[in-house]
Amino acid sequence: MTPVQTSNPLPWHLLSDNATVGAEGRLSIGGCDTLDLAAEFGTPLFVYDEDHLRARCREAVDAFGAHATYASKAFLCKAMARIAFEEGMGIDVASGGEMHVCLAAGVPADRLVFHGNNKSLAELVLAREHGVGRIVVDSEDELDRLEELHTADGRTADVLLRITPGIKAETHEFVATGQDDSKFGFTVSTGAAKAAVDRAQESPAVNLLGIHAHIGSQVFRVDSFAAAVEVLAEFANPLGLPELVVGGGLGVPYVEGEEAPSITQWSSMIKKAAAEAGIQSAIGIEPGRSVAAAAAVTLYTVGTVKQLPGIRTYVAVDGGMSDNPRPVLYGSGYEAFLPRDVLAERSDRVRIVGKHCESGDLLIRQAAVPSGLMVGDVLATPVTGAYGHSMGSNYNKILRPPVVFCRDGDARLVVRRETYDDLLSTDLG
Repeated sequence: MTPVQTSNPLPWHLLSDNATVGAEGRLSIGGCDTLDLAAEFGTPLFVYDEDHLRARCREAVDAFGAHATYASKAFLCKAMARIAFEEGMGIDVASGGEMHVCLAAGVPADRLVFHGNNKSLAELVLAREHGVGRIVVDSEDELDRLEELHTADGRTADVLLRITPGIKAETHEFVATGQDDSKFGFTVSTGAAKAAVDRAQESPAVNLLGIHAHIGSQVFRVDSFAAAVEVLAEFANPLGLPELVVGGGLGVPYVEGEEAPSITQWSSMIKKAAAEAGIQSAIGIEPGRSVAAAAAVTLYTVGTVKQLPGIRTYVAVDGGMSDNPRPVLYGSGYEAFLPRDVLAERSDRVRIVGKHCESGDLLIRQAAVPSGLMVGDVLATPVTGAYGHSMGSNYNKILRPPVVFCRDGDARLVVRRETYDDLLSTDLG
């Protein structure tokens, strides 16, 4: 359920590291005035604090070195891939498309980890031809495909085996992945994981380097991660493999009253749990949301304020479920504010909706906003740096928004806004 917002100003910790308030109360990010950005690039617009992204990448690398891997499904474009690589992270990709973007950005293939629960033969061919660093094998069928390819060309792939440790993380069921009833991985409790290890160790097609697990996304409770490490240790320690990847999934606060551990606090807990469990393997992590989410805000323009006396007020913006599907998919909560007066009290209650032809197209079910909000205002939602751009769509043939990276007063367009002609680029008529 979406938490009920209060009338307080926007909680400052929901903004990026380099968010500041100008003399007139206007919000700047990375030294760039957000209203000026809206005027220059239009809305909707994703605005990222580049140094925030870099700082979170360095934080992960400081903890786990080369075994810190960015989960690119959270947010990926060529500029983001370069940042993660430049700051020392590997990058996990879950499709041939994500792999292609990273390679186009100049990321060496051996710094890529190829994920996915149903990798096609063509994707595995691509991964092996480029020489990706690790393939995370998710099923017996993938082992079949890798052995088929090995028979054809004699190449051996470095792999991790993904297991499901039987940990039910406290998160939305759609993003819980570590429980036994999951489409991902080899289940420990059924013996499938041990059978997969035995097969991989005997197969000439693969070089088994380690075990991989992931318990879910947007997880706040660190004891869930500690429990996963304990189960993983029981399974992995006797194998003596050099690597053990505990995945990502660290939650981030989206609304007032939410708190989450930092990457440093999370990694310290993982290291402590691993030491107590006697794990000798190199530990790897895969943060995504915790790197990207708080780095960005989305700017919209208010097009309609519709007051229904005795019922509610609807505020419609020029985006919606096509640039942020999380409220529709998961009931996710967000805050809202006006960048022209970021510290203003938010005393009014409205429902913020998008422009799509769906009654369910809502961004915030019960948003606290300043009084005086009007048509033409630029309205912002914070913590939209993860799973907005990456999960965006062209529903109703809405154009997907551009992405701007801000740093030291410079606004760099890294993804342009789509055009109507883009909508026809694959339409053969």
